[in-house]
Formats: sequence, structure tokens, C-alpha cells
Amino acid sequence: MPTASINGAELYYHSSGSGTPVVFLHGVLMSSRFFTKQTPLADNYQLLTLDFRGHGRSEKATAGHTVPEYAQDLEAFFSARDLTDIVLVGWSMGSLVTWEYIRQFGTDRLQGFVSVEQQPLDLKQDGYDHGVFTFEELRGLMELAQTEHHELAQTLIDQMLVDEPADMEDKLFDEITRVPPAIVSAILFDQSVRDYRSVLSDVDVPTLVCLGEDETLLETGGVEYVAEETPNAELKRFTNSGHCPFIEEPELFNHAVSAFIKSLSWHFDSTCVWWLTH
Repeated sequence: MPTASINGAELYYHSSGSGTPVVFLHGVLMSSRFFTKQTPLADNYQLLTLDFRGHGRSEKATAGHTVPEYAQDLEAFFSARDLTDIVLVGWSMGSLVTWEYIRQFGTDRLQGFVSVEQQPLDLKQDGYDHGVFTFEELRGLMELAQTEHHELAQTLIDQMLVDEPADMEDKLFDEITRVPPAIVSAILFDQSVRDYRSVLSDVDVPTLVCLGEDETLLETGGVEYVAEETPNAELKRFTNSGHCPFIEEPELFNHAVSAFIKSLSWHFDSTCVWWLTH
């Protein structure tokens, strides 16, 4: 099992294929297991998946469970593997980690970003219409994390997919419940109160924003807000998906990601031509 020693924790990762590095980042309490339907992308790109500390097959480290720390782990992982010209694909919390990464480290290592089903702030706020839950509702989730771990898992599962088959529901349940309750409480609270609205304008690389149109977990407006506020963003809608278009419509999702990566080469070539001719 490949692991990397990153900032005092052993992180599980998997790498296959060659070419442009495409790094998939999973959601809170999830893992890289949910990106198995993206393996065909390894035919054309270097496909990397990573489990955040405390998640999946990574070490259940007792400390460091904040979005900023996860972003620091990510930079250390990139540095250790000397990765550049990366396309980051962030699902749910994976997008929050990407925005935090950009806040701390900028975009020098990145050539593109795919944001999947996430708004820049989950907590409902005055003047912000796209929150997922109130503070009281978040407090209820925190209580479930400590008292009814399995009930919390089922609550999240019920909101993720439009029509989840039994085997996928079992896989989701297995991944969520393998995260220790102390880690669940720490990272679920931290990622829920982070506000990255001001960072969207700093995302100066081409961005593909993926939206599952069935509002199983998020309202469409929050994801549309990301596309509207990110300078060079394109919105891709998945009409038969909820929170997981890469699972629910994998062929369409993989095609969209591949087309986006190909467009980055065109964008780079066009920029070079402009600078050479002006």
C-alpha cells in the first residue's frame, strides 16, 4: 500500500498513468475509493488520488484536522513528488481544501481546477443565501458525531446520491464510519465554518465548476455562485446527478474533465502566441 510520510502522518495515495498530473481530492469523511470510475483517465494522464489524514486508508492521526492543515499536507505531498502543472479536482470538501491551498500557496503549481459540488461557505449567514445549514443544525451534527456515529453516516448518505444502489450505500457507510468520532467532530466543524468567498477571485487558473442538478445536498445556487465569482470559470451541469456526478454520471463526468484538460493546452498555446505577436 503506497503511503507518503507528510507532516508527521502517513497518507495513502495511488498513482497511475503518465502525463499531466490530475489530482483528485475527496469530500469530508470520504476517501479516494469513490474515484474508481475515473480510472479510465489514466489512459491519457497521470491520475493521483490521495486520502486526507484521518480518512480512508491514511493514518488516523489525532491532530491536524483543519482545512488549512490539509492544504499544508497537500503542498508537502506535491513538493515531495515534485509535481507541477497540476489539475486539481476537488469534490465537496476537496474544493474547500483547494481554495485554502490557493490562499496559502497561490497557483504556481496549478494549471487548472475542477470544483465539484461545493459552495465557498456551508454555514448560513446574513447576506449569503447559499448555506447548507444553520449553526443549530451544525450543532446537531456535532452531537450525532459523538453519540450516534452510525446515524450521522446514514444522514449524510441520504443526501448524497439521487438513487444510490445498495452496494454504493454500503461503501459510503463503511468509509464514513471508519473515521474516528473525534476526527469526525474536528474536521466536520472546521470545514463547515470556513468562508472562502473572498478567495474565489484569486483563482487565476481556468476552472470547471461541476453541478449536480438534483438538490440532494446543496442548492444549485451555491455552486452557480462559484462559477459566477471565479474569474475564468465554466459551469457544467449534470442533470441526473446529486452530490456525486463522478459516480452517478461517470462517463459524462470523465469526458468533461478530459475536454477541460485539453482546453488548458489550447489556452496555454493561445497565450504564448499572443505574447509572441504583441
